[in-house]
This record gives sequence, structure tokens and C-alpha cells, in this order.
Amino acid sequence: MTSFYAPRLAATALTALFLLSACGGSGGGASVASPPLADTPPTTPTVPSDPTTPTTPTTPTTPVTPADPIPADYQSYANLCAKPRTGVDAQGFAFPDRQGTLQDEMRFLRGWADRNYLWYDEIPATLRMADFSNTLDYFAALKTPALTAAGKPKDRFHFTYTTAEWDALTTAGEEVGYGLTWSRNSATAPRTWLVSIVEPGSPAAAAGLQRGDMLVAVDGVDFINTTSTSGVSEINAGLFPDNAGESHRLTVQRAGNRFDVSMVSQVVAAASVKNTKVIDTPTGKVGYLTFDDHNAVAEKQLIDAFSLFRSQGVNDLVLDMRYNGGGLLYIASELAYMVAGPSAAGKTFERLNYNNKLPADAPIPFLDTAYGFSSPNPATPGMALPWLGLKRVTVLTTAGTCSASEAVINGLRGVDVEVNVIGGQTCGKPYGFTPVDNCGTTYFSIEFQGVNAKGFGDFADGFAPTCTVADDLNHALGDPAENLLAAALSYRATNACPATPRASAARMTLVRPEVKEIAVLRKR
Repeated sequence: MTSFYAPRLAATALTALFLLSACGGSGGGASVASPPLADTPPTTPTVPSDPTTPTTPTTPTTPVTPADPIPADYQSYANLCAKPRTGVDAQGFAFPDRQGTLQDEMRFLRGWADRNYLWYDEIPATLRMADFSNTLDYFAALKTPALTAAGKPKDRFHFTYTTAEWDALTTAGEEVGYGLTWSRNSATAPRTWLVSIVEPGSPAAAAGLQRGDMLVAVDGVDFINTTSTSGVSEINAGLFPDNAGESHRLTVQRAGNRFDVSMVSQVVAAASVKNTKVIDTPTGKVGYLTFDDHNAVAEKQLIDAFSLFRSQGVNDLVLDMRYNGGGLLYIASELAYMVAGPSAAGKTFERLNYNNKLPADAPIPFLDTAYGFSSPNPATPGMALPWLGLKRVTVLTTAGTCSASEAVINGLRGVDVEVNVIGGQTCGKPYGFTPVDNCGTTYFSIEFQGVNAKGFGDFADGFAPTCTVADDLNHALGDPAENLLAAALSYRATNACPATPRASAARMTLVRPEVKEIAVLRKR
């Protein structure tokens, strides 16, 4: 059945960075079953029992083509491209591409994987470059085929992006679209898609779309039930436009009423930090913010939010990361420091465990100064970070809370900060990788596992909530009556989960690309 694509991203530039991501579940290596005995040809001729009786000659064994040799000098194949790019990137630097061949690109990938992939010794030994006509399919095969104990792929996060798309998403948080994030019950019919996030100042905000609106039709095509290829293509074109300036019409339903909204797509720069506020309670001031992405633009936004909290005398914090799939791991470290304060400075936030071919890195500490990532509104490199010095924090989560967001939870727990999780089980991504740019494609392949100061990093099934509460699409994020925030405030006051289940809804998942469910660190 046909499913819907992830949104396309606008182009800008980026310095190479690390990424933290993960696979769920646990499991050991896979075994290779032997072929049935009847299918195994004899390696030597059989001797007939009666030498006078002629025998049918046996078919000789077909020679097995050996796997391609693994180049030890794989770096010498870097930037040798079948179709070299010309010109400069968004930062004005000339592309490093040189004329090469498709096999040169594959040799680079094979050598890189053998050196850096966490499970390099589980890559199938039978891979042959000659069997592949493009690097994307070849790269997709360069991973372990093993399954977890639950029968899921051991490596579920092995993917590629065009380098321009990856640069845009990480550096500026930019996408071509309407400024909408959807939650869905299914990619296939019958579908229920609801608005989860409306970016301030976006076409969607200008059109009056709200959290909880249900999608009914796209450019007149029935969104809920359409299954034809042509219909799905029309829907994809309307939901995820290729270019800025495209006009499309969505039909949505709110409180039983249907209405149309027409929007023109544009490059939308998403705000990573939203809804910053201070909530007065009988036992003190509680800071609240919605944090959606650990990207470069988040650094200054988080600093501004914590400066406000500090000036207002906040003594508790609700950190809403229910839709935060990850991003820059240094941002996660800075955020954790701003929660914990000087007592955590210099302590281990995250240590990365690599395969046995690679040397260990120094642990990532709780960073007490700004890194100064490049963004439209950057923080000053080296500036002291504001902090609250809390021994307790509440984090709002769903299955969309991934990777760097989970690292915040794990890192704080590693230095004995009490982290109460309200909402749903997080997605479970303790593994990570280095983005590798080559010939216009950025490759993501698991390279390490992250652990906290206590050596814990076994959360491949996610973090269980302290209180299980369903996401509430009927209230705005930051509304004290919204399910997760209301439960967090209640738990803070009583140290007990709500006695009666709050309004629930069918299980929904965010509609977003894989690259938004990672975390990022500087390159080794």
C-alpha cells in the first residue's frame, strides 16, 4: 500500500557533526542457516558401486565469487564522485568533489563501514559492488541483518539524506511547507491525521489552523480513504510541496465542522523553543517551555528562556519534550547544565562507546558555557550559561521523545537529579552515528552507544513514564488544563499520579523524517 513521504527541506550549509540515535530492543548476532543437504552438490565425484555401469557426471560446483576486498585506505576514495558537483555550497566553499566512478563511491562506503560501524563484523561477507547500480542501495546493505529478541531489525536507523537537506534542517531548522507537524494513526487508509504543532508566523498559523484539527481532504482528494496511486500522489504533492510558492487547499474538521484553508508553501524556520512561561502555584513558581528540536537555533532560545526563569525566581521546571526527536548533543548537555547548575559542571554528561577498532573519546561533560553554534541568532561562544540548580525536574514525553532528549533524562539521572517523566514511553535510542558527507549525500550509520556518568545507557526500549498520561490534542501546549501539563503540576503537588485516567486518545505517531530523531555532536 502506498504511504506518505516526509517533508522536503530547504538548503543551507553545515559543518560536519556527530549524531546520536538508536535502535529499539535488544538482541544478539544472527545465525546463518545451512542449506538443505539435498541442495548441496558433492565436491568430489561419487564412486559407482559397479564400475561397468556408466554414471551421469555430476555438475561441478559453481564458483562462489568472493566478496569485494575492503579498502584499508578508504579515505583516498573520499570525494571521488561519478557525478561531481561544481560551484560552491551555501557558505561559499567550493565543493570538494573530484571526478571518479560509482565504484569509487562504494569503496569509500565499504571502507568507512568496516572502520566505524558499531557492528562492522556483522555486515554480510557476500556483498559485491557489481550487484548494485547506485550507492543508496549499496549503503542500505552495509549493516547487520541481525534481529532483536522481539524479532525487530537490530539496526533500524540506517539512512541517507541529501547533504543540502541535512544542512538546512540542522543549521537553520528550515523546511519547505506550511509550518505544520501532524500526528497520525496510519500512513495508509483509513487515515486519521491531526495537527500537533503549528509554527508561529507560518502559513498554517496565518490560515488559522489549530492543534487537534483533523485532515479530511487535500486539493479536493479524499485524504482519509484514497488508495489509488494517482490520488496518493496528489495528496503528497499538496501536503509536502517540493518548492516554496505552491498553493494548495486543505479541508479540515474541527468540533464536527468542516472548512477549507488555502495556503502557499514557503521556507519555514521552526522555533525550537516555544510557549516559555512562568506558572504561579501555591508552593512556588514553575517554569514551563516546549522544546521541539536540539538544533543550532535552540541554543540562544534556551539561554533566553532560562534567563527569564532565573530572573523570575523559578524553583521548579516542566520541560515539554513530547515531540523532540533529538538534535545537537552539545545542546542537550547545555540544557542539562542549565537545569542542574554548577554542581554538575565538568561531570560526565555522556560517554560514547565505540567498536573495538576505535579509540575512546573523552566523555562529554555538562557544558557550562555556550558552544556558539552558527545560526541566524547565535549565542556568543564561551558565554556563561544561566542555571536553576534544581534537584528535581519534570519532563513531558511521548513515543516521539527520542535520542538527544532521552540523553537529557539519562544525563541528569547520572548526576542524581530526580527526573519525573509524565506522558508516554520514550522511543528508545541510545545509539549514535557520525554523519558522513560524500558526493552530495550524507550517510547515517550507527557508530556508538551513549552512557551516563553511572555507566547506564541501556534504554533501547525507552524510558517508562512515572505517570502514564495520553497526549491531549484538544488543548494548546502550555495550557495548564492540557493533560500532560496538568498531570505534571498535580504530581508536583501531591507526589502521586492522577487518581483517575485523564482523557485518552488512539495511539498516534508524529509524521517526521528519520533525520529528526537523532542527536548531534562535533566530529571526532
